[in-house]
Amino acid sequence: MRLLLALVAAMGFAFPAHAEITNTAANGFTVRHQAVVLASPEEVWKNLIAPSRYWNKDHSWSGNAENFYLVAQAGGCFCELIRKSGDDNIRTASGSVQHMRVIFVNRGETLRMSGALGPLQGEALTGTLTIMLKPDGDSTVVQFTYKVGGYMEFEMDQIAPAVDGVIGEQLTRLAALHGSAAQEEKPDEGKGTADDDEESAS
Repeated sequence: MRLLLALVAAMGFAFPAHAEITNTAANGFTVRHQAVVLASPEEVWKNLIAPSRYWNKDHSWSGNAENFYLVAQAGGCFCELIRKSGDDNIRTASGSVQHMRVIFVNRGETLRMSGALGPLQGEALTGTLTIMLKPDGDSTVVQFTYKVGGYMEFEMDQIAPAVDGVIGEQLTRLAALHGSAAQEEKPDEGKGTADDDEESAS
């Protein structure tokens, strides 16, 4: 329930500049965010695969970002331990959650995961998050693209903006780890997106 409330609450905050719902249909939607980070792809990658450093605890089941972990290889898990402390103050895991499953990795360049995040997990949905890193001088262009499709009981005009806000927030928090004046920008449609470049190369 807390995750549902957090996602719904996300609809109320101001979205970052150039937040983009690039496509909507009766059975799904696509959101895309892009930012320029003043760090190398290698530096960004190290933080990207450590979600406990930037993924907001408000979008967890346990309420503690330290419980997030990611195994960055095909079949690996972006997961979360559900922990509790006993009377002896020893923390033990009473459960776990798979947020997403890794389906493609190219170190320092691409991370793709499959999974319906947050309250979407309880719906008959498939979600695919593709994260692309592209060097740009001394900076790195980071792009998050999340595509969701299937059957759900949420209203599309409400859930798509909410998910858009959540995805944009995680990119903003990742960029902030580098202490840079990271700026979110709209992908240059004339030059194509990093995702498009990858598709054409495959």
